[in-house]
Amino acid sequence: MPDDAIPSGGGGQIVVIAKEPLPGRVKTRLTPPFTPAEAAALASAALADTLDAVARVPVRHRVLALRGRTGPWLPPGFTVLPQRGDGLDERLAAAFDDAHRAHPEPVVLIGMDTPQVTPSLLMSAMDELVRCDAVFGPAADGGFWLLGLRRPDPALLLGVPMSLPVTGAEQLRRLRAAGLSVGLLPSLRDVDTAEDAAAVAAEAPSSRFAAALAGIRVGVTR
Repeated sequence: MPDDAIPSGGGGQIVVIAKEPLPGRVKTRLTPPFTPAEAAALASAALADTLDAVARVPVRHRVLALRGRTGPWLPPGFTVLPQRGDGLDERLAAAFDDAHRAHPEPVVLIGMDTPQVTPSLLMSAMDELVRCDAVFGPAADGGFWLLGLRRPDPALLLGVPMSLPVTGAEQLRRLRAAGLSVGLLPSLRDVDTAEDAAAVAAEAPSSRFAAALAGIRVGVTR
């Protein structure tokens, strides 16, 4: 990632919601063409890039809402909370709720699918929560890569259909229907397919993710 770390001194919190990157458990849409082990290696690199970006943002609290166990990809300075709930809407709502109960400050939540994210983008999200009730980062596949709430409420997420082309539009509609002012961030591409992986690696050529993908390609060539 570009070295665009921001000076310290901010408030608020960023939550990363993630799965332990185990073969067969993560990035299953990458298999094929990748093996389960290769898909897990890409997921691990993407998670490490995301956590590194968060670590360089001057927020008061950094939280990892994790399904599974921690690994060497976790930098210091993060509070780890177990995920709760069954469906993704429940797990997102619970992550917001748990983080806000522990630290009643605005919450920005991201996943592990956008290793191209930068500290500057994340800081923009925090800044939007100073001006707006919510901040929303749409994803190119119709979902969303970031959601921030000044005052989290499970009702804003529960029942929103997840992992569909209409997910982002429905989530944004839910926010606005609740009367919230919403700041918008640029659209980013999630890593779901091999085509996504190549595009994101090209966008962030210095990332761990790009290095991991290049290593896999070298192995295939040989």
